[in-house]
Parts: sequence; structure tokens; C-alpha cells
Amino acid sequence: MAVHSLIPFLLSLSSLLPTISSSSTASPVIGINYGQVANNLPTPAEVLPLVRSVGAGRLKLYDTDPTVLRAFAGTNIEFVVGLPDQLVPKIRDPAAALSWIKTNLQPHIPRTKITAVTIGNEILSGNNTLLIQSLIPAIQSVHSALVSLNLDRQVAVTTAHSLTILSTSYPPSAGAFRRDLLPYISPLINFLNKTGSPFLINAYPFFAYKADPKRVSLDYVLFEPSVGVVDSGTGLRYRNMLHAQVDAVVTAIAAAGGGKTVEVRVSETGWPSAGDEDEVGATLENARRYNGNLMKMVAEGKGTPMQPRSPLQVYVFALFNENMKPGPASERHYGLFKPDGTLAYDIGVSAPAVNSTTSGGDDGIGRGDENSPLFGSTSPGSYYTVYSAVMRYHEMKRHRDSRHSPLDIDCSELDHEHIILYSDWSSRSDKFIMDFYKEQMNEVLPDGKRREFFNVDDW
Repeated sequence: MAVHSLIPFLLSLSSLLPTISSSSTASPVIGINYGQVANNLPTPAEVLPLVRSVGAGRLKLYDTDPTVLRAFAGTNIEFVVGLPDQLVPKIRDPAAALSWIKTNLQPHIPRTKITAVTIGNEILSGNNTLLIQSLIPAIQSVHSALVSLNLDRQVAVTTAHSLTILSTSYPPSAGAFRRDLLPYISPLINFLNKTGSPFLINAYPFFAYKADPKRVSLDYVLFEPSVGVVDSGTGLRYRNMLHAQVDAVVTAIAAAGGGKTVEVRVSETGWPSAGDEDEVGATLENARRYNGNLMKMVAEGKGTPMQPRSPLQVYVFALFNENMKPGPASERHYGLFKPDGTLAYDIGVSAPAVNSTTSGGDDGIGRGDENSPLFGSTSPGSYYTVYSAVMRYHEMKRHRDSRHSPLDIDCSELDHEHIILYSDWSSRSDKFIMDFYKEQMNEVLPDGKRREFFNVDDW
């Protein structure tokens, strides 16, 4: 194994110590949208090792598919589930909301970690008057039902928006909501403030680049090094468009009376790996750069220029290419994975086979081979699976021994290939040291091979 491939991981992880010690809601773990508008996807049980291979700690569904929620039971992966648009008018009725929760959420809690439910998707951007008028009452009914079941502290209620709810998005300091939507957005913000629920935004720099590729810098939208743009209202410099879009929403919320206490999360963002001839920028290389750089930024716990100390929570769109999605070709090419479970492009990890026997209930890393992210990968991004495991086991074994650092990880219960991750903090040298070693150095694994043993102290 090329140990130099883990150096970026160790350096980035050492800088994340304060963040990792915080609650799971603030931890810098990537989320992914798990859409299923396709007829050729692997089963949910086969999806679990794929999710872990890219270090994802959160998934977002557009429904409450019970086969998915059961497959991930017993894992520590957080779920945002969705109530479909067509049910929103019905759910205004408190009795209907209670029945829906008892049928679709309660049977899976607590084994499946459901942390939020979105009521519809981009409703305020549409022209369906019934849906728009039903949105806030439906949100309130679902929340009241959760309160009656003592689930309101575990499950937040919110809805997702497109950026078209803004009348002004540039510069970020001038961000403002459309006036015709304020009668709906203002009570929503008030609800989110009272309940501590997040404001969700679907943000796609790809659309801005596709619309005006001559004026929009490709490096700027792909998180590549660039001079960026300076907000004349604040003097803040933006190095990427996604942060500018998010801060425009932050400003709009404050202007609508929400202050700065409502957390903004990116519920969708991504880049297509292919598209129609007129879809400028929809290429495999651009998708690789966008999502690879995005995942790195999230792993580093970076916030936006307006909120630099608040790690931005992001859900990549999407887990798979979905062959039955309508619209332009790009809509069917947003996936990190192809339906056969192979990566759509190289993002620095190796995908396990979709016929893996890994199932829910084992919060380990998942079985792999010498080409997995844990063994043998020399890609600079190969640390994501290890990083995800660190996050999970930190929650399990926090503060086990006061002689060690606040980030104290004991993975003795992890029996897959007998991998142990352990950290120690040397106060004398003020140096973060992480040892990766085999529990049984001489063990012969089922495939008859021996894994390489190494210790970072030997570098």
C-alpha cells in the first residue's frame, strides 16, 4: 500500500479536531441524494457499501421507501426523507399527517436514523396554487403530529427550494426573496426559527455556466483556484459560485426577518457527466472536478465567507444515473455511480461490487479487497472511507480514556478484516498522530492474502 496516499487525510483530519467533537448535525460529512427514477438500479442492500465507499454519512430520499429504510437500519447513516408533492394538500389535515407518520416513519425509528422530513420539493418555484397554499399548513400539521409522538426533537420538518425563489442573488449581500412569495416564505422562516429546522436550497452552478459560458468562469464554478469575485457590499471575496449562492440565501432570510439563526443547507447540488449538444459544460471531466472538489471542501469543514465557522452541510445530486428521468440528457447523468455499481468517473475511491454481502446493522466499513479505499488505492481522495469510519467510531467511543485526546477512537468491535483506527495526541510535540495497523498481523484473510501493515511513526 502506498502510505503517501493517506498523508492528505491525516493533515486534513488533524485540522478538523474541534469540528469532529461537535454534534453530528454539524459534522462535515457529505450527503448524497438517493433518487430512484430508473428501472435498472441495484437493490438497497447492495447500495449500502457504495454509499460507504465514498464516505457519505447522510442520504436524502424523495419518499419513504421502506426497502431503503430497512436496508440501512442499524447503521449510523442519517436520512432526510420526503413527502411527495401530490400528498401535500392531503397532509394539511392533522389526522392525515399523523397517519402518514405512523405508517411511513415511526416503524423505522430508531433503528433507521431519520433526522428530517421534507414536505414537497421546490413547491414555491412552481405555479400550482393549491400546492403553494397547502405547503405551510402541511408543514405545521406534520410537526404537530411529530410532537404528539415525541419525535419532534429527532425529526425536523422543512421543505426544499430552488434558487428561483430569489429575486436577487448577486451580489450575495443583496440577496432577496421574490415579493410574491414572501406571504409564504415569511411564515416558513418563522416556523424554522421556532423549531430549529434548516432552510434547504437546491443550488446548481452548472445552470449558471450553461446559460452564459462566455462570462461565467469555469474554474469559479468548479471550485478550482481562481481570483473569484468580490462582493462590493461586504468586501468578501468568493472563490466559488456555490458559496455565493448560499450566502445570497442567508442574506435573503435575514432581510425577511429570519436573522442569522436559521441554518442554510444545500439539499441538492451536482454536475452532469453528459448532456445534449447544447448543454455546454456537461462533461465527465467537469463532473469529476466539481464533485471531487466539493467533497474535499465539505470534508475540510469549510463554511461560506459570511459564515466561515459554520461547516456547510451539502447533499450531492445524485447517487446514480437515473435512466427514466424526463428532460434534457443531463438529467439522466448526474450520478456518482452507474446502475451497475461502478463509478461514473474517478473521484478518488474504488467502488465495491454491487453483489456485496454487506448488509445493514453492521456499522463497520464494509468488506473490500486490495483495490478498496482502505487497501491499495493511491488516489489523493482515497481517504474518504477511512474518514467516514473515524466519524462514526468517534461517536461510539468518545472520551474513553482521559489520557488520550478528545478524538479517541477504539474500533475493537470492527471485525471486517480486523482493521483498527486509533488516534493519540502528543502534547509535548503538539503533533497529531494516527496509527493504522492490523489487529492480527499474521492473519490470513479469506482470499488467502495478507494485508500490508504500516505505522505512520515509521514515515
